[in-house]
Order: sequence, then C-alpha cells, then structure tokens
Amino acid sequence: MGEGFKILERLIHLTNLRHGVIVSNIANVDTPGFIAKDIKFEQILNDEIIEMRVTNPHHIKNESYNFLNMTDEGSGQQWIDRNNVELDMEVAKMTENALLFQGALHMLSTKIKMFKNALRRQQ
Repeated sequence: MGEGFKILERLIHLTNLRHGVIVSNIANVDTPGFIAKDIKFEQILNDEIIEMRVTNPHHIKNESYNFLNMTDEGSGQQWIDRNNVELDMEVAKMTENALLFQGALHMLSTKIKMFKNALRRQQ
C-alpha cells in the first residue's frame, strides 16, 4: 500500500517496545544495581527509513533487529546503591513516547480513511 504505511507500522511497533523498556526502568527504580535502559529509537527508525529506500531487490536487507543490541544503558549519575534510574526522566520519556504513539496512530487512521475514500470514489 505504500512506504508510509510501513513507516507508521514500524513507528507504532518501536514506541510499543520503548514503552516496555521505560516501564521496566520505572519498576526497578528501587532495585540496587539496576541500570536504566532505553531503545536507540532514532537510530532504528532512521535505519528503517533508509532500508525502505532500497532501489534494487538484490540489495542486502536486515529483516529484523536484535533489540537487545539496540538498547542504550543510561549513563546518568548512579545513586549509592549503583542504581541510575531517575523517575522524573523516565516519566518524561514515557510521556514523549505516548505522544509519538498517539500521533502515529492518528496518522495511520487518517491514511486509512483517505484510502477508503479513494476506493469509494472509484466505484
């Protein structure tokens, strides 16, 4: 149906994965030695957009990512218990991620409505 659908699908999938990582960080805010993680979101999405621009079917494609290798361990200051989760930062990340997720869903919904309208007019 188009490159736009693929990008939006991937964006929704990535925001869902990032939500899980952020929730894990929040759940472990009091766990000694826990290091906060985050998905390298911009890098993954940029790689996906570049991959979708492949002009020849013989080009090498990376069909799936190993998301364990695509996580960033937070480099923030550690507390006495060697935990570096900052609750305020995690809540801010969650809010940003939720807005991105909602925006992608809205764009996808709008795109689907446009296709439906185009199909109705062709009949």
